[in-house]
Amino acid sequence: MTREIVIAPSILAADFARLGEEIAAIDAAGADWIHCDVMDGHFVPNISFGADVIKAIRPVTKKILDVHLMIAPVDPYLEAFAKAGADIITVHAEAGPHLDRSIQAIRALGKKAGVSLCPATAESAITYVLDRVDLVLVMTVNPGFGGQSFLESQLEKIERIKVMIGDRPIRLEVDGGVTPDNAAAVAAAGADTLVAGSAVFRGKSKAAYANSIAAIRTAAEAGRVPKLQTALIP
Repeated sequence: MTREIVIAPSILAADFARLGEEIAAIDAAGADWIHCDVMDGHFVPNISFGADVIKAIRPVTKKILDVHLMIAPVDPYLEAFAKAGADIITVHAEAGPHLDRSIQAIRALGKKAGVSLCPATAESAITYVLDRVDLVLVMTVNPGFGGQSFLESQLEKIERIKVMIGDRPIRLEVDGGVTPDNAAAVAAAGADTLVAGSAVFRGKSKAAYANSIAAIRTAAEAGRVPKLQTALIP
C-alpha cells in the first residue's frame, strides 16, 4: 500500500519562548502533522515537556498532534496525554514490560496508537502488536536530543518493517536527523511519514519553514519514484 508522504515537524526544535507562534507558522508553512517529543530525563537523557504543553498548544492548530512518549513507565500518563488533545500516542517498545497492554490502553482512550523502536532494537519486538497499531516509528538517532546525525544503519530496518506491515493500514514514520539530503533514501526504504526538527526550524521564519518542508517533501516523493516505476513495468 502506497500512502502519501506526511511531513511532521518536531516542536522540540522550535523556539519555546514563542511556541504558539512557531506552531502556527509551521501549520501555515505546510506541515501535515505536528510532532511532539515528550522526554522524561529517565528513559532518555533529557527533559522536554509534558501533557500541559500539549493542552496549551491544542487550540493553536487543527493539524494532527503526533505525540511521541519517550518516557518510562508510560502507562500512568496515557490518559493525561489523551485528555490533553493528542491524536496519536506513540510509546516505545523498550519502555515497559507490557507493550500490548499499553497499546490497548491507548486505543481504549479513543486515540490512534503507535509503537517506536530505538536504533539498537530489532524489528522483531513489534511482531505481535502489528495488528493493534496505527503507526510504527523508527528512531534514526538515539533518542534524547535534537540535531543528531542520521544513522544510515536504520535504512535496512525500515525496509524490513515495511515488508512486515504489508497491506496493513499502518503508517511507517522515521524520526531523527531527517533532512532534504536523506529524505529520498528514507522514503525509498518504505517510510511515508517523516519527522524533522532542526531541518525545519533552523530558518527562523514562516517562509524558511515552508521552503524546508517543501524540500523534504519533494526529496521524499522523488525517492519513491524508482520503486513506483518498477512496479508499473509489465
